[in-house]
This record gives sequence, structure tokens and C-alpha cells, in this order.
Amino acid sequence: MAKSKNNTIFFCQNCGYESAKWLGQCPGCREWNTLIEETVVTGKNMKQTMGGIGARNAQNKPSILSDISLQEEDRISTGIKELDRVLGGGIVAGSLTLVGGDPGIGKSTLLLQVCRNLAMAGREVLYVSGEESLKQIKLRANRIGEFNEHLKLLCETGLQNIQETIQRNKPEIVIIDSIQTMYHEEVSSAPGSVSQVREATSVLMQLAKGFNVSIFIVGHVTKEGTVAGPRVLEHMVDTVLYFEGDRNASYRILRGVKNRFGSTNEIGVFEMAGDGLKEVPNPSEFMLNGKPKDASGSVVVCSMEGTRPILIEIQALVCHSNFGIPRRQTTGTDFNRVNLLMAVLEKRLGLQMGNCDAYVNITGGMKIQEPAIDLGVAMAIVSSFKNRAIDDGMLVIGEVGLSGEVRAVSQIQTRVQEAKKLGFTTCVIPKVCLESVKEIKGIQVIGVSNVREAVDLI
Repeated sequence: MAKSKNNTIFFCQNCGYESAKWLGQCPGCREWNTLIEETVVTGKNMKQTMGGIGARNAQNKPSILSDISLQEEDRISTGIKELDRVLGGGIVAGSLTLVGGDPGIGKSTLLLQVCRNLAMAGREVLYVSGEESLKQIKLRANRIGEFNEHLKLLCETGLQNIQETIQRNKPEIVIIDSIQTMYHEEVSSAPGSVSQVREATSVLMQLAKGFNVSIFIVGHVTKEGTVAGPRVLEHMVDTVLYFEGDRNASYRILRGVKNRFGSTNEIGVFEMAGDGLKEVPNPSEFMLNGKPKDASGSVVVCSMEGTRPILIEIQALVCHSNFGIPRRQTTGTDFNRVNLLMAVLEKRLGLQMGNCDAYVNITGGMKIQEPAIDLGVAMAIVSSFKNRAIDDGMLVIGEVGLSGEVRAVSQIQTRVQEAKKLGFTTCVIPKVCLESVKEIKGIQVIGVSNVREAVDLI
């Protein structure tokens, strides 16, 4: 009879790289002092981690693609339109979704609201918590609303007990809060370690695929903003959602960074209220609330988040520095990109900003890396530097190259239509895109070929 054997392997806490001996620097991610020693189990016990799912799937036979039918019920609506948008239309049966975010951002509140909507629709839901007691969950549930008997609560960290409960009750939706608290008896390392997180996710993936159960797992994030645990965790799941925003502010942004069943980079905007998270149906109007009138350094741009255009205000403050080395700071956009744009303005327009402090802020707590906001950032910097206000009815779109040219951007028609809908009177776009928007009436469209032409409009 084969016996189980314990081996000692060193895992990288950052990327999950395995090594037979300890190394100071991880060969996978090149980080220092991230390898930790853990004991893994091989042999007979490893076969038991499948919980009988492997035996069930061993009888499966290959299927012809044309014989597989898709029905409407393959997508389950969560009852929250913003979440359905990010998921690609709803929950896919048998999917495994990872939800990450900072502590206190609202991950558990959002998933509990989803559980309530699904339970009210007659779906069988199981909420497994490894961090809170039943009374703590009840206190949070009282703020959200009433629940019915279709929602079951379970406070458990042992994976085998959770697996038996799922096999016995056969729920359609399972929430695991959180993956870092789950513990597999066959793995000797502590909960939250690389081995435990990877093994727990593997077991949950087999449960989701083997029993056609949709599972949501909550993941803690590191100080860098990524999900704690091995990087392979994000590769194992079907969908990765990140909850962003300032925990002290009322707004929250749910962003999809991976989705096997829909488009990526879709976002959903929520507002935290006393009775839970509320949807924001018009994020552009929400983001522009409180925009100052006739203030220098303020400009509105349009960014595409998946299929949705969102209008956002960019603020810039440029002032003479009192120190030998000027200070540059950005919030919500790439720091190096702003430095590059300031270098373009100095070289192509002759603006002497080498001895000036510069601060750029994306309002609303958004994080944007899209090049289409380049022209808006450049005009906001020049507006603050010259202390000249930009017309409140003007929207700016365009990517800026190193020679100062304004390059074309994608989905220009959708962006201009969104500006028109929100009452903007003028839209500055790349000159090469004028032909695409000539049929749009009711808004003045100005095409510019370089940064100098755009700055002359201030």
C-alpha cells in the first residue's frame, strides 16, 4: 500500500515559485526574501483532496462542440445591474469568481446583497464565513433588508466540512469569505500560506466544475493592491474582480480585470449608504459633481471603461518650487506619463516648468491609464501654469506623442455622444478623427493635430 510522504519545499509568497532549497532572491519574480519553507503531502492523501469529484468525472466522455447547447438560464442575474455588467451579463453556472479589495471597502456587504437578491428569486445560496460569527453576519444583514429561508449561513474554515455541506445541500451559489481563512487538513502549513491558498482554490475549482456550482471567493489584498497569495490564484479562477476606492469616501468602483465569460476592464460604480451599496446608474454625472466653475487647471476628459464612456475631471496645480528639486505628484494616473507630458510641453511649446512643482489629480477616486486622457492632462497643466481657465463646456480627448502630435483614439463617436448627452458644447478631438464624427449634430467639434493648436484654445 502506498504511504503518504511529507516533503519540504520552499514557496515564494509573491509569485508561488517552488524551489527545493532556500534562495535569497526568487528566480520567478526577482523579489528578495520572499521564499518560505512549507511541508507538502504527496501520495495517497493527495488523491483524497478531490473529495470524490475525480471519480465522478472519470466517467465523463468527450463531447462534440456542436452537441453542446446554451440556454438562457446559463446566466444568473444578481439583481444588481452594475455587477451584472462587470460579470458580462450575470453569473455563469459552474464559474469560480475571485473578489479582492482593501479591508472595509465593502466586499462582504456587496456579496451579502447578492445573496439576498438570489435568495429572494428562489435560488439556493450558501454563505460560508471564516472570519465572522453568525451573529456578526446577522447584524450586517439587518442593515440590508429581509432574508428568506433560501439563504443558509455556515461559519467554517475546514475545507472538508465545507465540501460535504455543498455535496449534501446542493446550493446553486456559494460565497467563501475569505480564501485566506480556509484550511485543508492534508496540508500542514498555516491558513493563508501559499500551500493552503492554492490547495483550497484547487478544491473549490473542482467543486464548481464537478457540481455546476457558482462560487465566489473573497481574497485579501497586499499593500501593493494585489490579491494576497500566489499569483497562480488569479490564473485558476474564471473571473477576477477588484473593489477600488477610498474607504473613507462614499463611492466604490468594481473593476473586472479578468473574465472568461465577458469583456475585461468593465467597471461598476457604487455608493456606500447606511443600508448597503447603492448603484450609480450615471457615473459621469456622479463624477462631475462639485466641479469648480472658471477655475484654472481643471478640464473634463472622456475615458472608455470597457464598453462604457465615463466623463472625469482632471485637476492640475503648477506653482514655483521653493526647493532645489521640484516636486511632482499624481493621484489616479501614471506618474511617469505625467513627467513625459511635461517634457513634451517644455520641448515643443517652450514652457519653462523645470523649476515648478506639479500636482495632477483624477477626481472621483478613479484610476486611469488610458492614453486618451493625455491631451486633457497637458491642457490642465498649461491652464494652471498660465492661470487661465478652460471653458466649462469643453471636453478634451486625444493621445499625445513625443513630437507633440495628437494621435487618434478608439471609439471616438461614443465619447462625443456621451459629451453631447451631458450638455457639453465643445469637444476637442484629434484632427484625424473628424471624419468619424461629422454626422453628430448639436455639439461643436474641434480637431487639433498637435499640442500647440490645443493650447491656443485656452
